[in-house]
Parts: sequence; structure tokens; C-alpha cells
Amino acid sequence: MPDERVADPSASPRPERSGVLGTVIGFTGGVFGGLVGLGGGVVMVPMLVGLARLRQQEAHGTSLVTVVFAGMAGAATYAAQGAVDLPGAAFLALTATLTARFGARYAHALPEWKLKRAFGAFLLLVSLLLLAKPWLAGGAAPVGGWGKAAVLLPVGAVTGFLSGMMGVGGGNLMVPAMVLLAGFPQVIAQGTSLLAMVPAGAVGAHTHWRLGNVARRLLPGLAAGILVGAFAGSNLALRLPDEALRLAFVAVLVWTGIRYLRARRA
Repeated sequence: MPDERVADPSASPRPERSGVLGTVIGFTGGVFGGLVGLGGGVVMVPMLVGLARLRQQEAHGTSLVTVVFAGMAGAATYAAQGAVDLPGAAFLALTATLTARFGARYAHALPEWKLKRAFGAFLLLVSLLLLAKPWLAGGAAPVGGWGKAAVLLPVGAVTGFLSGMMGVGGGNLMVPAMVLLAGFPQVIAQGTSLLAMVPAGAVGAHTHWRLGNVARRLLPGLAAGILVGAFAGSNLALRLPDEALRLAFVAVLVWTGIRYLRARRA
């Protein structure tokens, strides 16, 4: 098990990156996430590697810290509209907070080329879920009580691990599972997943932070950019055809995912 006591990443010899770069990356991730209803992590991670020249692990950790801030704002918005199932969020968060730390540590322990390939496979999975989105509305019959707990506890465990490992919020997988397995309405599932992933993402982000996988110099720009971008993307989505947006985004994810799957061994 790797030691979590590492040098302060702010002391890294890597040159300082402009705050403008962080803002551009955060804004782009927020816009695309808002357009298709995803968190910005699947967009920010490749940009952090390609533009900010971060290591793959560092990109995952930095993205996850940023997504947590965006998730707080999103969860508050849904909660204000009554679109959050509090018991459901509690069940999800209970196991997700336990596994997010292990996902972050697993990502840290992997060779960079293996983590890149895993991220590529994850992008392809997200692409399939996006393509299936129109058919996710008619889920299972709603369940309650211990039945809800039996469904959501394992969903939270799997999603928390993947969130910590991949540097994303986890709603990409959590929302479809809630709709198809527990009968959640789409809007309630989205709000509930955002709330559940705030504490889970925070645990994963903290672990990445201690492992030295967070580029602190980029965080202010990323956080500001993703909040503005998510607002802009959500509003723009109301004016653009959903089908075309999804297909275009799927094409980008598939292209990016295949490139990551072809990462060379170090």
C-alpha cells in the first residue's frame, strides 16, 4: 500500500500554469457537462493531461476536487426545488464514501499507461450510457424501505470506487442505475446523485490531495470556470436539439476513449 505522506505538490518544479488555462479547462468541462447532463470530469481529465501537461494521476485528482465544488452548487439547486431523495442520498453516500478512498489509492498505484487505458474504457462505457439515455426513462417500479437500501448500497460502493479512481463525479453511472433498478424519476435521480457524491467525492479528492495528485495552482480557475460553464451549458441545452448534442458528444468520447486505450506501455 503506497504511503500517503508525500511532498507538497505546490513545491513541484513544474512551471506555474496560468490561471487563464485553468478557467478555460473548467469552463469547457462545465459547458459540455451542462449540455448533455454529465459532470465535467470526463472532459477535464483529457484537457488537463493534454493542455496543462499533468500526469494522468494528477489530472484525475485535480478534476475530482473541481467536480466536488460543482457538485455542491448542483446539489443545492436540486435540493431547493425539492428534487432530492434524502434517504436515497444517504444510502448511496454511506458506501460511496467508504470506497472512494480506495479508488483514489488504486489509481495512484497503477502505472500511468494502465490508468490511461482504464480511463479510455470508462469513456467508452459513458458513451454507451449516453446512447441509451432515451430508453432510460421507463425504469423499474419504485422501491422503498430496505428494498431501496438493498439497491443503492452496492450502487454507491461501485460508483464511489470509480469516482475516486477516474476523477469524475460518478453520476454517469449512478443515475442510470437509480432509474433502472430503483425506479427513481430522472430528475430526482440526478439531484440525489449530486448530493450523495459531494461527501464521496470529497473523500476521494482528499486522498488524491494527500497523495500529491492535485495541481493546486489550477484549482481557482478550474472551480470558477466549471461553475460558469455548467450554468451556460445548461441554458444552451434548452435551445439546441438533444439528439444532435448527444451524438456529437458520444463521437468525441469514443475518439478520446480509443486514443487512451491505445496508450503505450511505459
